[in-house]
This record gives sequence, C-alpha cells and structure tokens, in this order.
Amino acid sequence: MTPGRRHLEPLKEWLIERFIWLCGVSAIFFVFAIFIFVFREGADYFFSGFKAGEFFTSIEWYPTSRTHVRYGALALITGTFSVSFLAMFLAVPFGLGAAVFISEFCPPRLKEGLKIVIELLAAIPSVVWGFIGLTIMNSLIVRLFNAPIGLNMFNGAIILALMSVPIIVSIGEDALKAVPDSYREAAVALGCTRWQMIFRVLLPAARNGLLAAVMLGIGRAVGETMAVLMATGHSIRIPHGVLEPVRTLTATIAAELGEAPVHSDHYQVLFIIGILLFTITFVINITADFIVRGIGRK
Repeated sequence: MTPGRRHLEPLKEWLIERFIWLCGVSAIFFVFAIFIFVFREGADYFFSGFKAGEFFTSIEWYPTSRTHVRYGALALITGTFSVSFLAMFLAVPFGLGAAVFISEFCPPRLKEGLKIVIELLAAIPSVVWGFIGLTIMNSLIVRLFNAPIGLNMFNGAIILALMSVPIIVSIGEDALKAVPDSYREAAVALGCTRWQMIFRVLLPAARNGLLAAVMLGIGRAVGETMAVLMATGHSIRIPHGVLEPVRTLTATIAAELGEAPVHSDHYQVLFIIGILLFTITFVINITADFIVRGIGRK
C-alpha cells in the first residue's frame, strides 16, 4: 500500500462512521419531525376549543353539523381496539404456530416455498385486502352467520389477522432459528420429545423475539387504514358483538381529511386523532420494550 493510500484509510473510516451515525440519528429526527408536524396542525384547536371530556367519553361524532358540532371519539377508539385485539386473537396462534412449524417440522424444500408465499402475502397492498373483505368475506359472513351485513368487526379482524400473520411468522421463525442448536441437542439428550423441547426449551429461549413479533403485529393492526375502511362497515357505534359494523380512528382520518377545510376545527381534530394514534403506537412499543427487558433480566 502506498503512503498516500495509507493516510486516506483513517479518513475513509471516519466518513463511514459518521455516515452510519447520521443514519441512526436521522431515524430519531424523522420520528420527532412527524410528531411535531402532526401536533402543529392540531395545536390551535387543541389549546383553544378542544374538549377532552367530550372527545374521550362521547360517541357522538358530528363534525359537519350546522347547529351542534360534536367531536366524540369514544366509539372510534372502541372500534379501533376491538378490531385490533380480535385480529390478534386470530393471528397470534396461527402466526406462532406457523413459525414453529416452519422452524422445527418443515422439510427444507417445503420451508423455502412457504417462506416465499409468506413474503408474497406481506407484499399484498392493503387496498387489495380491503377488496377481499368487501367482496369475498362480505358474502361469506352473511351466508355462514346469517348476519344482516358482512361488513363488520369480524370481517375487519379477519383481514387484519391475514395482514399481520406474515409479520408474526417471519419474525417468530427468525427468533426460533436464533436459538442455538446446543439447546435442542441438550433437550434431546435428556430424553425430551420434540413437543417437550418446543414448549419447555425453544419457546422460553425465543420469547423475546416472539413477543416482538406479536407487538409488531399489534402495531400493524392498529395503524392499518384502507383495509378496515373497506371491511368494517364504517359505522360509528359501540359494538356489542363481533358481527356489528364499527369505525376506526385511522379510517376516520382517511375518509374525512380530504373533505375537511384546511385549518378548520374539523381538520385540526383529525390531526388530534393522529396524535392519539401516534401515542397509542408509542405506548405499545415502550410497553413491549419494558416487557422484553424484564424477561431478559429473568
């Protein structure tokens, strides 16, 4: 190596280190920039006319009323959580079960094929899932459950579960694959069956990654927009059963933001809903982080 190149090596390493540092810091910067933008758009109404009591306790959402405007988001919040958690009730067993099958039972050739199919499922646009809920699932639910309408909470939950399963399977399979083979060999040497090895060795060893997979699935379900807009019936009500139509926070923003006059009260309340969604996802991620850290210490 020539002396000139030898002197350039420290500069190249410094530039690479700075670039990597900038990439890491930029992610934090963009998150804060998004939050500041959303908060700025709704700040005027938030500090002047926003009624937190009505917003969180009332189900009356009449943003365009000429005589009595009301911004009650309780039904929207309830619809969001009911659809999301029903979707997770369906997706988590199937997702983790598929991850265990692919990791521990699946032959190598079939494993590669299934992983490709799972990646293709993750690549399907949400509007396509919405069309599936609007056309196929709608008629199936009416026919099988004798429901008055097939666009309801159950329809949206099935679509969200199908959208969340690829994430849970992919990350869950990676977490199980990251468990050292010595754990498996030690379990077999002690006389464990395959199922005993999975339940008593692999799942406890991979619980951090499996929990992360579930939390990412919840985040996907809470933040989904087009699929729930098309599949849940878009009705503002507190659901008393899984076959009733609901409306979510994300669907409300997508449906009304384009028609709300810029900087009007209605426009700013929709951004306040965006702040609420941002806070919900932040709390989910922080909670998952604390749970994972607690599990890691044990």
